[in-house]
Amino acid sequence: MAGTQPTRKSTIYDVAKASGASTATVSMVLNGTWARYRIKEETANRILEAAQKLGYAVNMKARGLRLSRSGLAGMVLPHYRNRFFAGLAQTFEDQARVRELCPIVVGTQRDPAVEVNVTETLLSQRVELLFIAGVRNPTPLNELCAAAGVPCINLDLPGDGAPSVLSDHRKGSQTITDVLLDKLLQRGHSPDDLVLLGGVADEYATEMRIAGFKDAFAARGLTPGKAAIDSCGYNAAAANRALASRFDNSGRLPLGLLMNSITAFEGMVQFTATLPPDALKTAVVGCFDWDPFAAYLPFDITMLRQDVQTLIAEAFRLTENFDASDRSRILVPTGFGKMFEEAEQTKEFDR
Repeated sequence: MAGTQPTRKSTIYDVAKASGASTATVSMVLNGTWARYRIKEETANRILEAAQKLGYAVNMKARGLRLSRSGLAGMVLPHYRNRFFAGLAQTFEDQARVRELCPIVVGTQRDPAVEVNVTETLLSQRVELLFIAGVRNPTPLNELCAAAGVPCINLDLPGDGAPSVLSDHRKGSQTITDVLLDKLLQRGHSPDDLVLLGGVADEYATEMRIAGFKDAFAARGLTPGKAAIDSCGYNAAAANRALASRFDNSGRLPLGLLMNSITAFEGMVQFTATLPPDALKTAVVGCFDWDPFAAYLPFDITMLRQDVQTLIAEAFRLTENFDASDRSRILVPTGFGKMFEEAEQTKEFDR
C-alpha cells in the first residue's frame, strides 16, 4: 500500500493565483507594506482572504493586517505645554496600547483651521476612534467623524455633536474657593481680597469655575468683590499684565489669588519674581491645575488636580459601546494635589 503523501504547504504563488494578483503585490500585502506602495485596501483584503482560505501562515496580529481595521487611535489637543494636557496624552497612549491600538496624538495650538485639517488627515488614515481634547468648538470635528462613521469623544470641553467627558469644574472650583476663604479668614483678611484670575469669558471651563467660585461665596451668605473675577486669558503673559495693572492701581497684590490655569499661574510667578521676597508672605494662592514643583515656591499654594486617568478611561468606555446619538456629559471629580493633602495631614497631626 502506497504511503500517504504529506500535505503540501501553500506558497505565495498559490495565494497569487487564488487572488488574481501578482506575486510582488501578494508579497507586499503579506509583509505589511501594502499601504506604503499605494495598494488598494480592496486588493489587500482579497489577498488576505485568499491566504486565510489556503491556510497560508500569516501572523495577522504582529503585522497589523487586520481586515477592515487600521489599529490606529487618534487624539487632538491644544498643546503639551502643561502637565494636564501632557498627562492626557500620555494616559491616552498607555490605554490605547493596552487595547492593542497604535496611538497618534497631534497638537493643534487651538487653531480651528489646523483642528479641521488634522481631523481630516487622521480620518483619511482610518483611525478607529478620535478623542477631541480642549477644542472650544468641536462640532465641526464631530460632524467630520460622524460622516466617516468614526466614534469620537469630546474631552475637557464639551460639544453638541458627540458625548463629552469633563472635569467637574464647578464643584472643584467651589471646593478650592472654600479652602482659600478659610485661609484668608484665618489670617485676618477679608473675603473681598480673593480674586479669580485667568480663563476666557463664555468658555465652558471658565464659566463653570466662575460659577463654583460664586457658589462658595453664596454658601457663606457672601458675594465676591466687584473686581474679583478677571477672565484675562489662559496664557502667562496675560496674567502677568493683569497682575501688574492691579499692583500699579493699589500698590500691592490681592491677598488671595485663585489662578484659572497652570499657565496663568506661571504668569503670576513671573510677576511676583520682580517683587520683594515678602510680597506674598501672608497671601494665599490657589490654582485649578497641578504641578508638584509649586511646593517649592515661597508662599502658601493649594492646587486642584484633574483626574486624567478617569477622564481617559471613561472616554474609552464610551467608544467601546458607541452610540452615535449619545450627547451625554460625564463629569469626573477633581482632587487636591498631593502636597496639599500632606500639609493638611501634618496640621491634623500637630493638633
